Amino acid sequence: MIPFSVLDLAPIAQGATAADAFRNSRALAQEAERLGYHRFWLAEHHNMTGIASAATAVVIGHVAEGTLTIRVGSGGVMLPNHSPLVIAEQFGTLAALYPGRIDLGLGRAPGTDMATARALRRDLHAAAESFPQDVIELQSYFEPALEDQAIRAVPGAGLQVPIWLLGSSLYSAQLAAMLGLPFAFASHFAPHDLEEAFAVYRATFRPSPKLAKPYAMAAVNVLAAESDDAARRAFTSQQQAFINLRRGRPGPLPPPIDDIDAYCSPAERAGLEQMLRYAFVGSPATVERGLADFLARLAPDELMVTGHAFASDTRLTSLRLTAEIRDGLAARAAA
Repeated sequence: MIPFSVLDLAPIAQGATAADAFRNSRALAQEAERLGYHRFWLAEHHNMTGIASAATAVVIGHVAEGTLTIRVGSGGVMLPNHSPLVIAEQFGTLAALYPGRIDLGLGRAPGTDMATARALRRDLHAAAESFPQDVIELQSYFEPALEDQAIRAVPGAGLQVPIWLLGSSLYSAQLAAMLGLPFAFASHFAPHDLEEAFAVYRATFRPSPKLAKPYAMAAVNVLAAESDDAARRAFTSQQQAFINLRRGRPGPLPPPIDDIDAYCSPAERAGLEQMLRYAFVGSPATVERGLADFLARLAPDELMVTGHAFASDTRLTSLRLTAEIRDGLAARAAA
């Protein structure tokens, strides 16, 4: 069976604090490690009162310190917001502290609104245009330093931190294939181009010293509970959060409600269904049927599951049930 991994945004629930979110993320990672998940990634977002993972490298360190074996990394760091050298130093530091466990996933979007992106002191157009060159520069900082090398990442040089490219369109799929890097697609919120991006990546992949053959990961929403009704109700927190974001009013993760259709217009509901096409929500049997079909059609090399729930216990339960689903699928595949 392919590896299952976890994507987290350190969500801040209504009435809670960022400190609560960090404790919950660490507890979620510890449970993911116990259940045999392969990676635990955190994503960079800014100026969003419901997401606490803006200082992504810092939160990765917090999670890595509380775990022992699971790989911890970024899904991703938005490289246009930063200089490649700073990211090399940050992730070189993490790799020195937690050797063999740190991943560096890179995205091209700013991970925020345009005003906040400007406040991050980056030239957005220039940074986006230079993304391929910045990725290559960042890679170079993790290579063994040359004797006469003028600029080095300290720590970082020689640590060979694995770099992934993340994307929600064909651009990063093409770049990942060209550079011979692993690729992760954000189908948990941008499902439209998933199949074409996988096809392009696999068809045009060039082997590199880092990777001999293509390795494609898909991210999907999963919220499993003891019953379909319980899961659907818990999932309304994430649905409300997406609607609020589209309305330009992002905020802390709201508590679940009984009827999501009463919360939004038909047009908003249709947009929600499109954006969350790859959301597998329900009882273990329901989620298993959906995941089995998805895995058979897309054949990802790895699956990354994500999903926000208002109560931390709900997230932990979903993680446990999804691990049982994973193990059941593996047993049937081996039979």
